[in-house]
Amino acid sequence: MCGFTGFIGTEKKKKEIIKKMTDKIKHRGPDGEGYYTDKNIALGHRRLSIIDVENGTQPMFNEDKNIVIVFNGEIYNYQELKEKLTNHTFQTNCDTEVLIHGYEEWGMDLPKKLRGMFSFVIWDKNKEILFGARDPFGIKPFYYYQTENNFLFASEIKCFFEHPEFTKKLNEKLIPAYLSFSFTPTTETFFEGVNRLDAGHYLLYAKGKCKIERYFSLNFNEEKKSYEESVEEIATIMKDSVEHHKISDVEVGSFLSSGVDSSYIVSLAHPDKTYTVGYDIPKYNEIDYAKDLAEKLNIKNKSKKITKQEYLKIIPDIMYYMDEPSSDPATVALYFVSKLARKDVKVVLSGEGADEFFGGYNTYKSYIDLAWYNKIPFFIRHAISSFCKLLPEIRGINFLVRRGESLEENYIGVNRVFGEKECKKILNIPITLKNKEITKTVYDEFKNQNDIVKMQAIDIHFWLMKDILQKADRMTMANSLEGRVPFIDTEVYNVASKLPFSYKVSKKGTKLAMRDAAKKVIPNESYKKKKLGFPVPIRDWMKEEDFYQEIQKMFQNNTAKKYFNQEYIIKLLDNHRRGKKDNYRKVWNIYCFLKWHEVFFE
Repeated sequence: MCGFTGFIGTEKKKKEIIKKMTDKIKHRGPDGEGYYTDKNIALGHRRLSIIDVENGTQPMFNEDKNIVIVFNGEIYNYQELKEKLTNHTFQTNCDTEVLIHGYEEWGMDLPKKLRGMFSFVIWDKNKEILFGARDPFGIKPFYYYQTENNFLFASEIKCFFEHPEFTKKLNEKLIPAYLSFSFTPTTETFFEGVNRLDAGHYLLYAKGKCKIERYFSLNFNEEKKSYEESVEEIATIMKDSVEHHKISDVEVGSFLSSGVDSSYIVSLAHPDKTYTVGYDIPKYNEIDYAKDLAEKLNIKNKSKKITKQEYLKIIPDIMYYMDEPSSDPATVALYFVSKLARKDVKVVLSGEGADEFFGGYNTYKSYIDLAWYNKIPFFIRHAISSFCKLLPEIRGINFLVRRGESLEENYIGVNRVFGEKECKKILNIPITLKNKEITKTVYDEFKNQNDIVKMQAIDIHFWLMKDILQKADRMTMANSLEGRVPFIDTEVYNVASKLPFSYKVSKKGTKLAMRDAAKKVIPNESYKKKKLGFPVPIRDWMKEEDFYQEIQKMFQNNTAKKYFNQEYIIKLLDNHRRGKKDNYRKVWNIYCFLKWHEVFFE
């Protein structure tokens, strides 16, 4: 696990510039640094040594040194691929070198061959072509920025700040989208001109032109198999995936919460050490559950209780490492559990992805539970919805609004914060990018599928790829820790995508087949437990004086005055504190944007 950066251009002080750019991501790779420059390009790399610790220095070259690579990630099938590359001479036992020779052998088809998490760039000196790629689900980050004379790329946006051709400017049109999604849902970023290479895509840069191509697409095709066969298939592929994700020349630990996902991973992997965070408030604390499983498996569990003061104090650092604003409360918990784990290990396993692949969200279950309402003719539901839109937003009314609109009009993911109607009330800037414009490509791709498949596709493309995996990468890497996610594996996805939906969700519950597969190896009843997902007591803390005063202070500053209706957002805060309405997610969403803006622009 590492970080890289670089640029193509005619800058005279390439070595000086690339050193400064690479230093910005020292946290991603404290074990070593490496550079390559020629008349066309500069490459920088920071290394966290995991595979072939002694010989894996980057940038790395092929035999005649005409091809050079910088790479971030792990290729779990690199040993199998190496057996197919017998006509090449290998100098190391690194997965990085497999990528170099794989490019020589398969060219642009290389990413299709890979099982793992990755982002990389390969510079082909003879052809003067830059080839970069990102893994199918976007576990590892990749950003780029183009000017008239330069093409910049990096694992993190902050690298670009050290390049003389980079202009830091806020991309204001994304603020409304952030308020709805709680993260950046587009390939555009909050820094104008900086784009992310989307998951499952590669890029080619040559002669001043950048071309983006897609090599991986989601596909859902149910196969007719018995429930028992499907459970067994999940059990087999999860065991295989965990074994591949354990490949390492250093010790591998694991995060552990109280839910089925991490409990399943830990029960399969049986690491020596596991890590858990919690809080003094019992309903938000998962430590006792985690310790119970660890004791039954006869493995170690280390834990930490995060205090309210620690949580607030670390927010500016969180925003710095994230690069872009995020109001997912679990981000802070991930930071602290990563910091705890890094005292012992360099690699941890984690349970992200199970909900999206195997149907873990109650949103899907409620769609089944309330199927009776959908039997009412759409024109009647639509009329009810149109009337309800004129009323204040309350829980029952919101249900009637949603059920009277098409999914394409309303659904942007499981974690929507603000609706566009309320965004117009709180913002002092116009909404020029509508949510349905952001989700349209996905809905178009799955237009012939049923609504539940469409919801899964939306949640994978946005919530999983652009929030969950973003925060998992950034919070582990902030602590120089490699996070591995065995659920988010192409072979696991191939099994999950063929499951009948009734094997995922029914009126009985969620993740049905996966829970029954997990039941085979989990020695306690975690397989039954509803996933809490790093629960955080922000809802309660906001009502306490110190937390309330900190947020109120931010809501009264000049940035808040510029972008928001201050009277409206302070009312959201006050109504939450008085218990009139549960506004904590909306309040936290605005607060996190203001803290992020303070870190990067003030």
